[in-house]
Amino acid sequence: MTKIVNHWIGGKSAEGASGTFGPVTDPATGAVTTKVAFASVDEVDAAVASAKEAFLTWGQSSLAQRTTILFRFRALLDAHRDEIAELITAEHGKVHSDALGEVARGLEIVDLACGINVQLKGELSTQVASRVDVASLRQPLGVVAGITPFNFPAMVPMWMFPLAIACGNTFVLKPSEKDPSASVRLAELLTEAGLPDGVLNVVHGDKVAVDRLLEHPDVKAVSFVGSTPIARYIHTTASANGKRVQALGGAKNHMLVLPDADLDAAADAAVSAAYGSAGERCMAISAVVAVGSVGDELVDKIRERAEKIKIGPGNDPTSEMGPLITKVHRDKVASYVEGAAAEGCEVVLDGSGYTVDGFEDGHWIGISLLDKVPTSAKAYQDEIFGPVLCVLRAETYEEGIALINASPFGNGTAIFTRDGGAARRFQLEVEAGMVGVNVPIPVPVGYHSFGGWKDSLFGDHHIYGNDGTHFYTRGKVVTTRWPDPADGPAGVDLGFPRNH
Repeated sequence: MTKIVNHWIGGKSAEGASGTFGPVTDPATGAVTTKVAFASVDEVDAAVASAKEAFLTWGQSSLAQRTTILFRFRALLDAHRDEIAELITAEHGKVHSDALGEVARGLEIVDLACGINVQLKGELSTQVASRVDVASLRQPLGVVAGITPFNFPAMVPMWMFPLAIACGNTFVLKPSEKDPSASVRLAELLTEAGLPDGVLNVVHGDKVAVDRLLEHPDVKAVSFVGSTPIARYIHTTASANGKRVQALGGAKNHMLVLPDADLDAAADAAVSAAYGSAGERCMAISAVVAVGSVGDELVDKIRERAEKIKIGPGNDPTSEMGPLITKVHRDKVASYVEGAAAEGCEVVLDGSGYTVDGFEDGHWIGISLLDKVPTSAKAYQDEIFGPVLCVLRAETYEEGIALINASPFGNGTAIFTRDGGAARRFQLEVEAGMVGVNVPIPVPVGYHSFGGWKDSLFGDHHIYGNDGTHFYTRGKVVTTRWPDPADGPAGVDLGFPRNH
């Protein structure tokens, strides 16, 4: 019997009423294992109504109550991390170690939310004028929504809802319909931790559900992570409906390798950053810029390492890379490799025809490595979101950084060098929101914020960290003047001496 994933509304499972379902496949076999209910407008409205009602009390709850629940949730999440990782592997396809790493990174933001009392402290200035004090405080927005991608079905939702609810908001999550089970399990664990009904709701679906969240008058803010075209649409549409928006888009992350770099370390980094999680992550390194004479040796070292990667089902402990999420996506990724030579690329490794014995119907693709890639090639211009690494050549540092800064994306970037002065120049001159120095995937820890520049971010706030707290709250300034008690009305004696 096919498993059905339902919505989570008002603290309990809610069967889909629209009659529309989407298929969820096991990427390793290609078989449909699950059906997920797609929400109608009425079902989205029910989730928002549940969140709105819950906000009446949750928004007034004490910090101690919120953090106590989040501490319990953290303990449950830690105890169930293997179970959640298995759900991720079954529906996304990534290997178990990658799935465990995803849960661990989500736990970082739960840790941050557990300490929200520090982040929500206000400011006070006394005696700004005679007997006048000014205080700044932050208050929750109300109902907020999150729309999350398939590539990190547990981590990215946890970038959002723990901070949002810790700040006193209630939340409606619309996860990817391709791998929905992890998000529902997280909601179940939060309910088990004592979260009041309606504070976190999960609705599944497609554009119908997304558009309703973007236009619903009771949704005050929208967080999104996904591709650049959709991020732009989310930002434009939600902003037009008067909502606060943080919309994180796509990327084409470059790694600049200078002639003095440790090439073995650079090759190790390039392989893990390009092919980890099958390249399905917005912080993957998809373009290496080799400066000077190091290109040939670097490509040889990358190829040598890439050829040793074991590809197989994510639940096989010996697998180092799993399949892609869908057959359609697999075919699209393969097309970039198949057309690369005609666009002037040197195809060093071609993984477009790769299959795994015994799992021939899975969404498999092998490792691909393209060298001497011109900037006009589609494999360079587009975010491929698969295990394809482009190597470009530059004669000088200046040529390399100009190439990187010409990209419309500005999510993450890295430099590999032994020279501190060169690294310092790079981190100041490169046009990207996250920079690694001898670190290939510079994803910030939870108490710093994550976000890119240019076409990689729409909106004014990055996600989690201090930006996350500010996004999920709004500031209020209170100016107070109290008369001196000695000047009280006649006949009222508070025990103070009269001043006059």
